Amino acid sequence: MIDKTNFSNQAILVHIDKFPVEINNSKDEFQDLARSANIECIKGLYLTQKNKNIGIKYFIGKGDAESIKNEVRDLGIKLVVFNVDLSPSQERNLELLLSARVLDRTGLILDIFSQRAFSHEGKLQVELAQLNYLSTRLVRGWSHLERQKGGIGLRGPGETQLETDRRLLRARIKTINKRLTKVGNQRKLSRNMRLKHNIPRISIVGYTNAGKSTLFNFLTGMNTLSEDKLFATLDPIHRKLSLDFKKNAVISDTVGFIRELPHHLIESFKSTLSEVADSNLLIHVIDLSDDNFTAYIDEVNDVLESIGAKDIPKILVFNKIDQNYNPENFTHLEKNSFCYISAKTGYGIEALKKMISQKLYESYKLVNIELKSQDGDIRASIYENCNVVQDLYTQAGNNMIKFFASKSYIKYLSKKGLLERKQLKTPKNSQEIYKTG
Repeated sequence: MIDKTNFSNQAILVHIDKFPVEINNSKDEFQDLARSANIECIKGLYLTQKNKNIGIKYFIGKGDAESIKNEVRDLGIKLVVFNVDLSPSQERNLELLLSARVLDRTGLILDIFSQRAFSHEGKLQVELAQLNYLSTRLVRGWSHLERQKGGIGLRGPGETQLETDRRLLRARIKTINKRLTKVGNQRKLSRNMRLKHNIPRISIVGYTNAGKSTLFNFLTGMNTLSEDKLFATLDPIHRKLSLDFKKNAVISDTVGFIRELPHHLIESFKSTLSEVADSNLLIHVIDLSDDNFTAYIDEVNDVLESIGAKDIPKILVFNKIDQNYNPENFTHLEKNSFCYISAKTGYGIEALKKMISQKLYESYKLVNIELKSQDGDIRASIYENCNVVQDLYTQAGNNMIKFFASKSYIKYLSKKGLLERKQLKTPKNSQEIYKTG
């Protein structure tokens, strides 16, 4: 058995290029992951998988495994980190061969998450993900305590320590799921309250370390944690965002995505990611300075599809324009679906704010309606739920009011019988909202 309590942050990083190589900076990303987990890289080993077949025993070939063993012995290292996901048996076989603790990519990400979780819900979600990960990696480390043989002096409790561990693990997972359900219900009440008051919800999403928190701080005037590290933000943060027409929205900074994000990790963070799925608008932040940004866009879209957020309107926000810009990269995109910014310098932020208002209200229809003096409650409701662009008094003492309204609010006015006094039209495009005002 490997003594996992004797932990050192010094490690050998083993990077394995899987076939085919899709992202050419995967080595740098792996090193950034290790750095985010406060692991000191003593040496980096880079192996290439020569074919699609994965070794059953060690994932890698026996010769490569022996060379890693020699490096571990010569350097006196107690930790070896792999950039791939290992099966429980492969992890155990490597630990026995290397006489060192072995950590795979999912274990590394979970270790980072455990350091980043500060809220009660975040800690529960991380623990749930860790327990689900650990449940397949329980080994017979307590065989000397097993007493199932029977006979005089050998009759025991009838349960091995391994089975006891599994039972306790299942019980703890059940408890955490109950707590997360309770937290999820509280979150649902908050969402319903926002829906009742017709408050738009915006979520900032994107690949990890794309600059989401920096943009969030610039938009809201907050000073949340913003570091040049992967998964610097884990717990979602919600703040008010001022929009046009004297309206407000709730904007959320969410956990960053990464390629090959483990499925059980997405399941564990389902309650947090449900905030994204229930949003009215997504701001997809993209690191323009990274040459692989097109591949990262696809990775984020895959995660959004898996949580049911694929069809939510979104704005592609190309960040870090102060570091890199090539107009030819964007000729295939619709002009009203993306913008360039620098969250560090503030370039393009005002244009982004205007685009956010346009996107949120582009499905609204323009309504002209005449209200009588006794319709004060309707006028107040219009100001609360719609975007008023003109409000004039007539000689008869009535109000001629022009506003943009959602489909649901137009149905409400129709039930009240008020649309007989109006002229209703759909704007040619969302820009008309600003021309009218």
